[in-house]
Amino acid sequence: MRSKYIILTLLSSLVFASCNYLDFDETNNLKTKEDMYKYFDTSKSMLTYVYSFMPQGCQWFATSSGNFTPDGLAMRDCASDDGEFGAVAANIQNTNNGNWSAIKTFDDSWSLYKGIRAANSFIAEIAQVDFTRYEHNAQYTNWMKQLKYFPYEARVLRAHYFFELARRYGDIAMPLEVLTEEEANTIGKTSFNDVIDFIVSECDEAIADNHLPDSYVNEPNAEIGRVTKGFAMAVKSKALLYAASKLHNPSMNTELWKKSAKAALDIINTGLYSLDPKESANNLESKETVLMRINDNNASFELFNFPIRFTAGKRNSSQIPYSNFPSQNLVDAFETVNGYKVTLENTGWVSEDPEFDPQLPYDKRDKRFYRAILANGMKFQDRSIETYKGGADDGIVSEGGSPTGYFLNKYIQEGTLFTDGEETTNKHHWVIYRYAETLLTYAESMVNAFNDVNYTDETYKYSALWAINEVRKNADMPAIPSSGKDEFLERLYNEWRVEFAFEDHRFWDVRRWKIADTTQRELYGVKIEKQPNGTFNFYKNLYETRNWRDAMYLYPIPQNELYKNANLNPQNTGW
Repeated sequence: MRSKYIILTLLSSLVFASCNYLDFDETNNLKTKEDMYKYFDTSKSMLTYVYSFMPQGCQWFATSSGNFTPDGLAMRDCASDDGEFGAVAANIQNTNNGNWSAIKTFDDSWSLYKGIRAANSFIAEIAQVDFTRYEHNAQYTNWMKQLKYFPYEARVLRAHYFFELARRYGDIAMPLEVLTEEEANTIGKTSFNDVIDFIVSECDEAIADNHLPDSYVNEPNAEIGRVTKGFAMAVKSKALLYAASKLHNPSMNTELWKKSAKAALDIINTGLYSLDPKESANNLESKETVLMRINDNNASFELFNFPIRFTAGKRNSSQIPYSNFPSQNLVDAFETVNGYKVTLENTGWVSEDPEFDPQLPYDKRDKRFYRAILANGMKFQDRSIETYKGGADDGIVSEGGSPTGYFLNKYIQEGTLFTDGEETTNKHHWVIYRYAETLLTYAESMVNAFNDVNYTDETYKYSALWAINEVRKNADMPAIPSSGKDEFLERLYNEWRVEFAFEDHRFWDVRRWKIADTTQRELYGVKIEKQPNGTFNFYKNLYETRNWRDAMYLYPIPQNELYKNANLNPQNTGW
């Protein structure tokens, strides 16, 4: 069992602390590129460095120390209608307040080009390595087993990084070799569709001929967190889903949707993955997880996202606002356990569920609600959350209160303690891709490809309706009935939302669906008043009116990059 977790040490000690591998730090006594690739361990460290650029929804997961950076705590869902970040001056607010521009950028995604450069370098160098001089070493056979996967791991990572850039910017520069600074500043853009084609071809090659294993369980060291055949298939599937979606496929060409459906179906047909009724976050044993970014022990996420009375006074006044808060918009997306909608209106709660109690609006909801959100009356560390006016967790943001009336529960490790003498830290592994995404991708692709929720044929043996109901069944939710395409898509969009709340999906989904102009305008919370008789009054509260322009369907190319390289023009439309 111990060997299974070796990658945890490798990725925490190297990925997050040793960027110096790219610079050949003299402290390693390895001063040249040739030296780095003389030895298996240092060659593997160079691959680990490529992994280090893997983006995740909260950058603070990646470090347990270092300089405080508020934006590293902001989750991208707070740039959607699912949430709000407490710090009003954080860069993430630029997406909400109208200040987003080519000068005031949102995230440091351009650093992915460093990851691509590292991958290009590794791919070129690893092709030249020769370890035959070590053939009598006891580890030689194991080294060779690992080495055969290395170039394909790097190529899939590079493909993944290209995808992350393409879904931000559309047309992107796509360097496939290590460039000098002068060369990098002259490279032009590759069209979005051509980028997708390249990603697909790279993943197809990695999938073929056992270039990557199904898992590393039976491989040397049984490492967790490495790129597998399944992840290569996932990157391909995700790229084709975005290529088929309305943002990049305005005519809704059904052939693109068929390609997306087939890529998802290929993952289903492997039989490698299955849905997990337990929470997949931090669950290293889950059969649902295709790839997870392994992070070090850390308590910072809890320090900033716990309701403040649970932090034992360790969060000082300057740090209080740096929390992620779910919105009423998101709360309203979670049905009752019986499958009925629940909505907070200006006059109170509304639901057609005969078992719904407006005094207990958070009871008997979809279990995914409890994984994502802490609401008034819910138990946390054996105490009840009190967000009603005058309650123990009520207050303005600058004092640790929630601006929306809700606190985050997704990715929170409830067992973290800050009490002197009882301090604890926990791991916060970020799920890059899990099997539920495959099923919802398949459902969306099938209904858009064939305009029939029940369509099957010899190739596509499962229907769109089957796929969405598999996800709902896993959440103990009732199946949705057969319906027309439009009604089905409405239910499907909501399923994406609740299944992946605060997992860095909503921001991207409303863009690829091209519905952000309707979803991104108003953010709501709840205000609760407790009456003398112990009952509650609930009020829908417009917390924030947000700015939306259609230019925001894509990121602006950073202005400083345009200054360095005029060939990155034209700037994305509207910026």
